[in-house]
Amino acid sequence: MKALMISKDSLLHAEIAAQGSARMPALQLVASRQGLRDAAERPLADPPDLVIFDAGGVEPGDWEIVERLARQYPNARFMLLAREAHQELLIRAMRAGMREVLQLPLVHRAFHEAMDRIEIETGVTRMRDGKVLAFIACKGGSGATFLATNFAYALAALADKKVLVIDMHGQFGDATLYVSDQKPAMTLADVCAQINRIDGAFLDSCLVHVTANFGVLAGADDPAKAADMKPEHMEAILRVARQHYDFIVLDVGRQIDALSLRALDNADTIYPVLQLALPDIRDGRRLLDIFRSLGYPMERTRLIVNRYEKGGKLRLADLEQALGAEVVHTVPNDYLSATDSVNQGIPVLQLARGSHVARSLADLVEVVTERRVTESKGLFDRLFGRSLAEA
Repeated sequence: MKALMISKDSLLHAEIAAQGSARMPALQLVASRQGLRDAAERPLADPPDLVIFDAGGVEPGDWEIVERLARQYPNARFMLLAREAHQELLIRAMRAGMREVLQLPLVHRAFHEAMDRIEIETGVTRMRDGKVLAFIACKGGSGATFLATNFAYALAALADKKVLVIDMHGQFGDATLYVSDQKPAMTLADVCAQINRIDGAFLDSCLVHVTANFGVLAGADDPAKAADMKPEHMEAILRVARQHYDFIVLDVGRQIDALSLRALDNADTIYPVLQLALPDIRDGRRLLDIFRSLGYPMERTRLIVNRYEKGGKLRLADLEQALGAEVVHTVPNDYLSATDSVNQGIPVLQLARGSHVARSLADLVEVVTERRVTESKGLFDRLFGRSLAEA
């Protein structure tokens, strides 16, 4: 989005430029003018999408020039910056067609919220209604982090969705290592510490970007910082994330605390991950009992059995009877493919596209999105076409 800045304040101009460049997509200040008359007398050949106007020092008669600018740039949105937003100023701004009025000194969160509204109105971005999917381990070592991260990548790659993973492990969170070799600059704890800044642009700037439409918010790397994360922080993050992502995948870990409970409260679907073994079944029953005591509807809880092998002594029917819940999906035991993926930090769908576990993740994408991923011809065919031909 291209913007014209009208202000004599060079510091304010630099501040707006810095905040604009941090957005995705970036807001570009393509021109600046010292005042209204300067702006009116030197119109831009390429009309701006946004006119940012500093009302400092504006005389009552100058509002006619504002209306003139509005006629010059009929398709532009106008943003007014003012130190004193008194009633007369607001009325004149409304008459001139200005819908966004921000008070100075500039509050960055208010600026980005206004930009979000403008981008939605102009069609630059669209407001999403993202779904929150929580993966939680019934027992340590169940493979919940592997499934959460690799499933999220599959959602982004096969269903062309904008996907965010949030690593909620209180310490030793390593979700980023499963899909990337990048070192996180920010963690969930850092975002919580600056929760007053939370908006779409700030959240995006804190992620490890694996692909253009898939990012990971790393888990806290310091137990002391993790202790300062509050349930209301998690709720604020998810509220913003829903507006900017199609799916938010939570790697909850195994802990049940105030933070994870608030996240689970906000989840559209909860996926307990377990293996077909007695210790997992025992812990899974305890976990589901907690969910029932919290009043979670059973249709929100969908079991995933990882490292599943047919023909074992325990059957899926035995598991469902013991837990009183249906298994929605099984992931086959594909140890070599999964281990190679984890060791190299490359999503299994990218590393071993024809593997059993990759195909299983593609099936889960179909279940969650309620569409055949094969309808998205190009990428799916590139991923699996060669293996099918070889078979």
